[in-house]
Amino acid sequence: MVRDLVMPKLGLTMTEGVLAEWRVLPGQPFKTGDVLVVVETDKIASEVEADSDGVLIETTIPAGETVAVGTLIARWSADGSGVAPTPADGTAPQTAETPAPPAKSGTTAGTRSGPPPAPVRDGERVLSTPLARRRAQALGVDLTTVTGSGPRGRIKMADVEAAAQRQASAPAATPEPVRKPAAAPIATPAGGRSKPSATQATIARRLTAAKRDVPHFYLAAEAEVSELMALRERLNADAEPGLPRVSMTHLVLAAVGRALAATPDMDRVWDDATPGGEILSLGQGDIGMAVDTPRGLVAPVLRGAAHLPLDQLAREAAALTERARNGRLTGEDLQGGAITVSNAGMHNVTFMSSIINPGQSSILGVGSVRSVFRPDESGAPVLKRELGLVLSADHRLFDGVAALAFLNRIIAGLERPLRLLRAP
Repeated sequence: MVRDLVMPKLGLTMTEGVLAEWRVLPGQPFKTGDVLVVVETDKIASEVEADSDGVLIETTIPAGETVAVGTLIARWSADGSGVAPTPADGTAPQTAETPAPPAKSGTTAGTRSGPPPAPVRDGERVLSTPLARRRAQALGVDLTTVTGSGPRGRIKMADVEAAAQRQASAPAATPEPVRKPAAAPIATPAGGRSKPSATQATIARRLTAAKRDVPHFYLAAEAEVSELMALRERLNADAEPGLPRVSMTHLVLAAVGRALAATPDMDRVWDDATPGGEILSLGQGDIGMAVDTPRGLVAPVLRGAAHLPLDQLAREAAALTERARNGRLTGEDLQGGAITVSNAGMHNVTFMSSIINPGQSSILGVGSVRSVFRPDESGAPVLKRELGLVLSADHRLFDGVAALAFLNRIIAGLERPLRLLRAP
């Protein structure tokens, strides 16, 4: 029986995705759990696994295309029926990278029926909607010269039409100046070159767009955490069987959650989806937590973290971390939240100024605990244990006074940690 494989919906807000890479080619068998295709969204590159054994018959969409959710992307069968046999001349069947597009009724066979392929600028695919590509082809607009206004710089139809109007009103072209000799190509280093994984490429594009498009500002301060560390030791020493161990990250998440509940204006994000932008108030108390995984750094979202008791927060954060490191996150796990906590304290760093996670409005970089001497009221040196914190914030939403008030609430929670044990 021939079955259809469609573009999956990997999150509540997902409407389309990019087929980043086919891992199984037409005619190849696969087992339950094998990765069939890598789908890239604005949030993450996700591996789509097979839910049963089978054989891939054909792919209907090539890698690199943007596809709407629910669109047919491949056909497969459980018993191999429908797979085209190898031709008598010994040539291999068509691969997933270059599938023959189906001919539409009334068109010449072999003519592409879908949107034109995404163009490439400096070796990187230009992000654009299928409608924008069709419109660009019709108007003769080169998409590599267009600046997009959508998320991550994605080019929309309105951007194409505006570019076409500028072309029409531009003065006649002047003679092309004499070109200088092309620079010599950069030599390949002794270590060689390698392509990033789909996840690495997604992270790189998202952080580049965030740093470029979001006006960051930074506030740095220290929290005296002697009491916090002593409390953590007592909690873990006296923990009953079955209770999770409390880490420094869990305590920082709890302090950020309490501060977020007390200052709900910090639970807002800037949305560029509409002209001029909109401010979205979230109000859910969700907090992202940066997790280092074999596939790269990801920031899954801990739901309702601002309202969780400490033990429950620690338990849910530990489970979310395990899913992230095992590659079991869903698109929904990476959606939402206005702030992320990124704790690099285990890597011997005093302060860390982090890039805001795309779609959010702030991130708290957490450094290592340092033992330092500070003068007391009489000027005598006193040993302190201080935690370096840097709050990166979106200046479109917050000014320095509001962001500093939020940071000081976080510090107050860390310096008076018994507050974290109270019901939020």
